[in-house]
Parts: sequence; C-alpha cells; structure tokens
Amino acid sequence: MPEDTQTASIDTAECDRFDRLDGADYDRVDDFLKDRVDFTAREWALARLCADFRTGTGVEMTAIGENLPELVPFMDDEYTRQAVYQARRSFERKVREAGATFLYGAYSDFLTADEVDDIAYEATETARFLIEVEGTTLSRDTEVAAENRVQRAMESVHEASTRLRYDRCPHCGERFGDDDDIRERVEREVDDVEAVIEDEDASEEAVEAAIEDLTAELREMAG
Repeated sequence: MPEDTQTASIDTAECDRFDRLDGADYDRVDDFLKDRVDFTAREWALARLCADFRTGTGVEMTAIGENLPELVPFMDDEYTRQAVYQARRSFERKVREAGATFLYGAYSDFLTADEVDDIAYEATETARFLIEVEGTTLSRDTEVAAENRVQRAMESVHEASTRLRYDRCPHCGERFGDDDDIRERVEREVDDVEAVIEDEDASEEAVEAAIEDLTAELREMAG
C-alpha cells in the first residue's frame, strides 16, 4: 500500500509550481517532455508534488490528488491516492531504468569517454532547465554539491569501465588492482578524511563528504 498520509489540507495559494506552464494544456506539456526525457507530464507533476508535500509521517497523497487541478495548471482532473502513488512509482522506475541504460552504455564500451561526458553534460543542462520550469529554487551550495557528486560518479564510471575491459591501464600500462596501489589509495583517502576532521573550520557537511568519498572508494576497490 502507498505510504500516507492521513487526509491533510494543502494551502494551494502557497504552491507556485509550474507557473511558467500556466495556460498550457496537458498534451502540449507531454510533447515538450518527450523531446527531453522519458517520463510523462503526469509523472513529472505528481513526483514533484510528492517531494514537496512530504511530511514526517509520509506523503500527503490524498490531499495532492484532491487538489491537483489547483496545484498544477496543466492537470484538469482530481486523482485518487492510489493514482498518485502509481504515478510516483512509475517515475521512480523510469529514473532507475534510465540510469541503468546509461551506465550499461558506458561500461560496455558502446560509448567513448568523451561521449559519456557529453551525455552527462546534456543531461545536466536538461535537468537544470526542467527545475527552472517547474519553479524549484536550488541554492548555489546545493547545486555545487550535486555537480561534485556527478563528477565523482562519472570518474568512477570511467575507471570501472576501463577495469572491466583491461587488465592494465591503456594509457600508462600499470596493472589494475596491485596490492601496493590499493594500499596507497586507501592511505591517501584516510589522510584526506583525517585532515578534514582535524580542521577546526571544517563544516559538518565537509566532514560527511570526506567520509562518503572514503566509503565510496573502499566499496569500489572491494568490488
């Protein structure tokens, strides 16, 4: 069953999502999305609202569905709680499938490193554009943090793809997975974490990021 939500009221006057699409009908918005992403206008709107109206006990799906025409200018009908839940689940499934498709293309050597970078850049620009259209505001710190996560992920993709296809680095000839190399990488990552922790001016976010980097590095080497 969907997470929920006791029935709750939503102040539709305070919701300013999708104002830039005011006056556009559903089919036009759907066509707009088809040229850019794999999800539908229905899935986009409901996934956005589920994120906006998440509470400590779940998502206010019933209230979202009942107020949908007032919350989203291109949605004309009310939705049941189950319909809201299904749309969000469909959105999440498509995100996972798109991610798996992209990584398969990168890992399996169907795409060059430059092509992978181009796809990641285009996807980033599309995401920024949709965020602007839906009316979400991101702080500069949030945007930078997201860009850094994407960059680290892309570096891991490049390295993992190379390791899958070669025993040695095709550029320098160094054998992958040598014990000395692994030890040096672990020691370097640990030193970086310790340096951040010992820095009195370091924020909690910086410490958490350093620890996450170490954890990701260890998982990658273990895999």
